[in-house]
Amino acid sequence: MNISRLVKQAQKGNKEALLQLIIADQDAYYRLAYSYMRNEHDAMDAMEDMIVTLYEKLDQLQKGEAFYSWSKTILVNRCKTMLLKKERFVPLDGEQEVSLDALMDDNPYRNSVSEMDMQELLSHLNARQREAIELRYVHDLPYQTIADMTGAPIGTIKSRISQGIRRLKAKIGGDRYDNDRGETTGA
Repeated sequence: MNISRLVKQAQKGNKEALLQLIIADQDAYYRLAYSYMRNEHDAMDAMEDMIVTLYEKLDQLQKGEAFYSWSKTILVNRCKTMLLKKERFVPLDGEQEVSLDALMDDNPYRNSVSEMDMQELLSHLNARQREAIELRYVHDLPYQTIADMTGAPIGTIKSRISQGIRRLKAKIGGDRYDNDRGETTGA
């Protein structure tokens, strides 16, 4: 798939080309949105808003090969906006949110024990460290893309990841291993 060619076609009004670009990476978009929204319906809403924004602003994209990092930045920003609006919502008496267990039953991306363990571990980090680590290691995005998406300098992103990893190592006792083979040192 030639991304630049499809972007040019989409910029000329070819909706099918834009659709091909989105469908080619739809799982990554969903996982990214879900990692922020933590529920299937909100993740889908964020993706829909991203698609509308892509359609409206595609002519502003200068480099076609940057489409995926640009579109994921739009998705992250949409998720953050939705989360801010959600924080302002105060449920009335009798209203309650859907339980985490109910969401996990229906969602194929959130049903493994290791995924739940990872979410538990990541909950010990501050929001910025968690975001940087998830974007880097869960979504496999390069540092520069993460910096572009979050609006933070690349050095700050690397620092957040490094500090977060140190914190996770301390939490799980990772410092007792000197190498990746699991051999204990000292003691």
